[in-house]
Amino acid sequence: MKNIRVFFTVLTTLFAFLVLMPICADSSQNQKIYLYGESHGIKKILEKEFELWHKHYHTQGMRHLFLELPYYTAQFLNLWMKSDNNDILNQLYDDMAGTQACVPELKVFYENIKKQCPQTIFYGTDVGHQYDTTGARYLEYLKDKGLEKTEEYTLALKAVEQGKHYYSNKSDPIYRENKMTENFVQALGSLKGESIMGIYGSAHTDPEGMDNFTRSVPCMANQLKKQYKDALYTESLSSLALRSIPLRVDSIKIAEKSYKASYFGKQNMSGLNKNFKHREFWRLEDAYDDFKDMPKTGDVLPYRNFPMVVEKGQVIIIDYARADDSLKRMYYRSDGNEWKKQPTTEEFKIK
Repeated sequence: MKNIRVFFTVLTTLFAFLVLMPICADSSQNQKIYLYGESHGIKKILEKEFELWHKHYHTQGMRHLFLELPYYTAQFLNLWMKSDNNDILNQLYDDMAGTQACVPELKVFYENIKKQCPQTIFYGTDVGHQYDTTGARYLEYLKDKGLEKTEEYTLALKAVEQGKHYYSNKSDPIYRENKMTENFVQALGSLKGESIMGIYGSAHTDPEGMDNFTRSVPCMANQLKKQYKDALYTESLSSLALRSIPLRVDSIKIAEKSYKASYFGKQNMSGLNKNFKHREFWRLEDAYDDFKDMPKTGDVLPYRNFPMVVEKGQVIIIDYARADDSLKRMYYRSDGNEWKKQPTTEEFKIK
């Protein structure tokens, strides 16, 4: 009788295991991927991103934060999380000097994570920016630790090589988009189904979007959507950066006529194009009828490039400051047209 009870106990346990096994076998079925798109270096957006990570960390138990950084930069951040000072963070910040993201609020963002979400693990999935500074320093760190034959060294070296290729090929946007996707998939695969949050430029997080410059290949989120389907959630935070109220109102004279010109600020360009330092934006008020028939050049600038809300029937001036401090003034108007399914302005020439 006892043997029969043991037999049925074993049989019941085996049956339960076989029934539950399909549910447990693929934990990735419950995996969620939250991608948030940003405009780099904006205080309001950085604050919102910390709020979102704090929520995911404390209410959903997430620990893995993916960033638009090279592998080795994220690894340095992980070392900093375990340190008792800010030496590593300060060095990374110095390495990024001149880029759009390098603002004081970025340090605050990371410091808040260290204080309030201390078990955060960072993952960098971009190509190797700062490969000759941050990248070289991290490879040297691993060599000093005798870790040259580890996967960590292989991944860091891979990021360095990607950076060299990217910059030696005129900052090839197609190569970068595809490598960002490849690196993301590889990093996510190492987590065995755990959910993650990611922060990337909005140009990389549109599930219907194409690459930001050539518009010829699907952007990162568009490629990820094909693989992860409903597990992927995306949201753009860039609208938080758009100004509706100008910083000041100037007066600009064109062809003997003075116009009220609403000034919407300056954008750092050095991280995007080494030929330019920055660009500044003005909207000419009540000027569209005066310029609507001026000849267009064929150059387009989609709305997403502007720091303010753009609407049909507007005229916008952009002053580009070159690396040699000379200025290039360009005139754009919004006629209600689209370029590759994006609302866009078009450059025109003053007669």
